[in-house]
Amino acid sequence: MSSLTYDLTLAGLAVGSAAALTGIGLIVTYRATGVLNFAHGAVAMVCAYALRSCVVEWGWPLWLGAVVTLLFLAPAIGVVLERFVFRPLAVLGGDPARTLVASIGVFVLLVGGAALVWGQGARDDAPELVPADPWGQLAVVLVLAAGVGATIRWTRFGRELRAVVDDRELAVLGGVDADRVAAAGWAFGAFTAGVTGVLLAPYVRLDPYGLPLLVMEVLAVAVAARMRGLPVAVVVALGIGIAQSQLTRLHPTGWAAPLVQAVGANLFVVALLVAALVLPGAGAREAPSAPVTARVRTPPGAWVVAAVLFLLPLGFAGSDLHTAVQVPALGVILLSLVVVTGRGGQISLGQAAYAGLGALFTALLAAGRFPGLPRLPELAAPAVAVLLVAPLGLLTGWPAIRRHGLALALATFAVGVAVSRFVFAQPYATAGLSLGRPAGFDGDRAYYVLELAVLALALSATYALRRGRTGRALAAMRDHEPGASAAGVPVPSLKLLAFVVGAALAALGGALLGMGLRAFDATAYDPVRSLLWFAAVVVLGADNPLGALTAAALLVGLDAGTRGGVAAALIGVLAALTGRFPDGPYEALRLAWARVRERRRGALTPLGARVRERLVRRPAPTAVPPRTAPRPAREPVGTPSPSRRRSRAVRAPARPLLTARGLEARYGGFTAVDGVGLEVFGGRVTAVVGPNGAGKSTLFHCLAGTLRPVHGQVRFDGRDITRLPAHARTRLGVARTFQRLAVFPSLTVAENVRVGAEQGRRGGPEAVERALALFGLDGPVRARPAAGLPTGTLRRVELARVYAGSPRVLLLDEPAAGLDTAEVGALARILRALAAEGTALLVVEHDLDLVAGLADAVHVMAAGRIVASGPPGRVLDALEEAAW
Repeated sequence: MSSLTYDLTLAGLAVGSAAALTGIGLIVTYRATGVLNFAHGAVAMVCAYALRSCVVEWGWPLWLGAVVTLLFLAPAIGVVLERFVFRPLAVLGGDPARTLVASIGVFVLLVGGAALVWGQGARDDAPELVPADPWGQLAVVLVLAAGVGATIRWTRFGRELRAVVDDRELAVLGGVDADRVAAAGWAFGAFTAGVTGVLLAPYVRLDPYGLPLLVMEVLAVAVAARMRGLPVAVVVALGIGIAQSQLTRLHPTGWAAPLVQAVGANLFVVALLVAALVLPGAGAREAPSAPVTARVRTPPGAWVVAAVLFLLPLGFAGSDLHTAVQVPALGVILLSLVVVTGRGGQISLGQAAYAGLGALFTALLAAGRFPGLPRLPELAAPAVAVLLVAPLGLLTGWPAIRRHGLALALATFAVGVAVSRFVFAQPYATAGLSLGRPAGFDGDRAYYVLELAVLALALSATYALRRGRTGRALAAMRDHEPGASAAGVPVPSLKLLAFVVGAALAALGGALLGMGLRAFDATAYDPVRSLLWFAAVVVLGADNPLGALTAAALLVGLDAGTRGGVAAALIGVLAALTGRFPDGPYEALRLAWARVRERRRGALTPLGARVRERLVRRPAPTAVPPRTAPRPAREPVGTPSPSRRRSRAVRAPARPLLTARGLEARYGGFTAVDGVGLEVFGGRVTAVVGPNGAGKSTLFHCLAGTLRPVHGQVRFDGRDITRLPAHARTRLGVARTFQRLAVFPSLTVAENVRVGAEQGRRGGPEAVERALALFGLDGPVRARPAAGLPTGTLRRVELARVYAGSPRVLLLDEPAAGLDTAEVGALARILRALAAEGTALLVVEHDLDLVAGLADAVHVMAAGRIVASGPPGRVLDALEEAAW
């Protein structure tokens, strides 16, 4: 027994060492660039193939092939990726969503390219670089980990790396070459990927899909280390490897035996699922990501062309028609990504799991093998399968409530991998399954007509989610999630809706695909497919159903008419170039054609330009002057009179609308708000001032519901609302604005305001029109998209949206930020008018002149506490005397 334990431990050390190498490379790349390299496994696969080609096919000595592969090829791949893929994204601001798409694009490109170059068959003759004895592999891991740790801690490059991680812009201003640091990080990450690939290749089947996916499964190592701790990553990797090896001695019996054996053989997948769903900190460096949508405008007549092309296969015959049967089914699956990603702005890398479950459940129901349900006809089985799979969308929807960007991507990917390993890859669930077609639709042509009908229904459902109140709420959540929540949009339930509908559409498409192929093929729904589908939909227009249909036609048509891997390589190239063409390939082509047309016209001389200006009368600039709201006070801002101070002081109501008592909020071990209490009265303007870092914004988050205090209580009109989320407080009548503008750029000005009216206390067309008129937005600007409007106009759009919801308490976080003097004056008049109507206003503001001319009471915060309170004149004079 002891000998068996020792042997299994050695085997586990070998597996854990390879996983530790992966964790080291991922962490170094992430710390240097902020990118979780989803292509790490693909780089490992390419290096393993390259070493095999050098040694097996070309006859090179092993040492020479290893030197060329690991010391030249692998770092070169990393440098090329940094220079041509990720550096342009850093110039654009390093948006996590685009970076994720680019990383997945590189993965898809390398996998497709490997399939083209080396074929899709598996190889079992990879050369063995390090002997099977795990002590050699463990030594490599420990030396690398120690060397990287020492370099980061004690060298100049390590200090520069840490500076770039903490604040890239500040590091650049301090003279650090951030590009060089990023290139070095990518080179080292690719080197560790190469080492991982050549170490694993002799012990697994070397193929373009299996090895990359195997490496991606050990992402749990880096996630458990929170993308920072190298020792933690090494220990976790070795521990999981040994545990997985020791579990192979278990031989359970009974109905649960296959599942227990599957868990024991896929412990890294279990660890990834737990790390992604339970552990905090994955992707914590990111802000909530911008929408991952390539907003492509549909050209006129494009739908007509698409309809003709989709009807064209009805004239095909034989294998061409049989291949075309896959296109509508895949189109339905990809429409699920339009709902989840394009409409809802959520990243989902597990849609293949729901498509596969739809096909599997359909087969089980049609065969009478689904537990507790009778055998169903082939036409009813897909409908019931969709009803069974749709609730499972909560598996990815529930984590999405609290996660964004990278953390959400990891959670959805982990769910997809778990379903693939524990359901699709298990014979007890899939053995002996076949799929028939509904009666009357057995032929390919008749079945294609059925698919077109289902596709039309799926398009109608997708289009319905773009219209009306739900469509505007989804667009608001996609464009600015905190702003949507502040406008009253129930973000958690809306996310669940998007994932449930997406799961239903994916299941429906998977069922159609399975019946079209007449079999359940687990490889058609593996996690790599999810990555390919996600990249294809995003680069071709995630917010446009036509993009999903185009992606389906490309993915099926290219691989059917050419060598396998062409479609993946093409999609990978487009996704990898997202930093150079951020608005997608169609928009890039349109702009390029517009430039060509402009050059053909030729440049006008100055005289010609003046003549054209006189002949063509252009409309005035887009900025619309703000209308003057009712003006209860004529004094200019910043020069309050004593009489006005006295009149404000005597009209305080007996009961405050919003009350805070003993609020305490912390970030880690830092106390940002410490025992704060204040009262906000209706019809009055209360201001909070203080230096940066005083805790003003944290106090606002506690009052608005975006942050739950660890101690204390928030009451609204006598009701305890401390535990209510932001959207629920908005619907009660506590609304807020943001220091950084919270508008929805894909919606028009009127639609922005309508979101506030629909989600607030009292909505309706009259509330929208009243808000547009009050804030001077009822002219032509109302029909313009919010994207591209001036800051002053956008500030009025945000205020109008909040006002349309009829709030009783309005929390304003630096409302004058980015406004000029005239706009500040207009803003002050509007806020006075709101207070005159009985609204309670709480304002955080750095402009003391605005505070002096607007507020009835002022609270001064410092170090998380309120240190002074009282009338503006007395408090602000005291601040000036203290030279604050």
